[in-house]
Amino acid sequence: MFTVFNEELDRTARQIRDRHRSYAAGEWSEADLAAHQLTELRATISYVREHSKFYARHLASVDPAAIESLAPEALAAIPFTTKDDLRREFEDVLSLPLSKAWIFYETTGTTGRSTPCPRDNTDSLHNNTALTVYYDTVLRQYGDEQVIGVSGPTELHAFGDTFGEVCRNLGHAVAKMWPHSPMVGYERALETLRVLPATGLFSTPGMALSLAKKAYAAGLDPRRDFRIDVLMCTGELASPSLLENIGEVWGARAYNALYASQEASVMGAAGADGGLYTAPLLNLYEVIDPDTGLAVEPGPDGVRTGELVITALYRGSKPLVRYRTGDMVRLSPAGADRTLPAPLLEVLGRTRDVLVIGGRRISGYDLEELLLAQPRGYLDYQVVIDAVDGQDELTLHLELPPTAEDARIDEQAIAAAVRERLDVPLRVQYGPIGGVTTTGAMVSWKAARVEDRRQSAPDAERAAALAVAGGRAQ
Repeated sequence: MFTVFNEELDRTARQIRDRHRSYAAGEWSEADLAAHQLTELRATISYVREHSKFYARHLASVDPAAIESLAPEALAAIPFTTKDDLRREFEDVLSLPLSKAWIFYETTGTTGRSTPCPRDNTDSLHNNTALTVYYDTVLRQYGDEQVIGVSGPTELHAFGDTFGEVCRNLGHAVAKMWPHSPMVGYERALETLRVLPATGLFSTPGMALSLAKKAYAAGLDPRRDFRIDVLMCTGELASPSLLENIGEVWGARAYNALYASQEASVMGAAGADGGLYTAPLLNLYEVIDPDTGLAVEPGPDGVRTGELVITALYRGSKPLVRYRTGDMVRLSPAGADRTLPAPLLEVLGRTRDVLVIGGRRISGYDLEELLLAQPRGYLDYQVVIDAVDGQDELTLHLELPPTAEDARIDEQAIAAAVRERLDVPLRVQYGPIGGVTTTGAMVSWKAARVEDRRQSAPDAERAAALAVAGGRAQ
């Protein structure tokens, strides 16, 4: 309701809301969208050149008025922004002083220097409106008597504020809880979810499984003793098979709810049919070859696979121009009869998380999907890679609930699929898995989920993940 105290913001909020609603309703043509994006791209470049010390230097040779199209050759003249730029330039990237923000966030800093990520009212209006419109398609399926739990990775993350406001926009009550906090802990978080009772939960995939694990340890059954209908997972890699398992464990439907970062804000969000959709009113999307930096041509099916590059199409505290996310994606054209008219994203993991197993390259997303396509009912998983006599071998480590009859594991089927795709042997082991698997949102999927014993010692990210896990409330 802050907007009612500022007439200009109030007017802006209504314009943004109406624009997103009309787009989601399919009232925009491709030409309408392209014209909007080109106009906003020029405006963003003009804005950051004027307000950001970094961009004044970085984009000094770029004339916004001379950008005539969104074609790859036109965009290629605009230099990329990288994570190294953000870490080196720090507050010089900002387009507004911190005093103009309404809230301050920062990156986790587990794998490098934390960078400031303040939000002004414009930032939050644009991003939260897009999420409100997209999530309305999801949550309306479960009625208007909902209580939604929100459980994010850290208190310094936008997670709790964003989802809290989006749920309020949609008329749903919210309970924020942080199980890793010493003042909350898993026992109290579970009690809150059970007693309210919560009907939905925003959390990382790892947190959803950790809560289920703790529930079993307390003598509770997630499906019997809780009323969760919908799990909105975000913050970590989430393959369709992992989401299906999480949904089965809780007796609910699990969505890949959001693709976002502290630096770049919202880049994708769920629709009712389970798709992860781009937000083309917020961002201009490009897909490039991570090695050459050149635009990737679409395949025969129109799908482009490569590193995602985004440019913000609104002007707030820290709009980024041609920002290399470091994430590999598959970007598919908008489809007929889908929930939303936007292109679809599959987030495959970071470019540096691509693994070579048995001499074959595979993304984290595709490896997780390969290993978890068959098993259901597990509470956690981890992948171990060994090299025996020069040959790679995989071990899929699964943690099962105490009532193991609820789990369905066909070891031969998993091993056969791995042999066909990677030509390496696989075995399945069972037993407790430590807390490192919950650090994906803080460090990386690879550091949290993969123990690569082909290396003589854990790399810096794996070491950081182990340190984070060791310092958390259990």
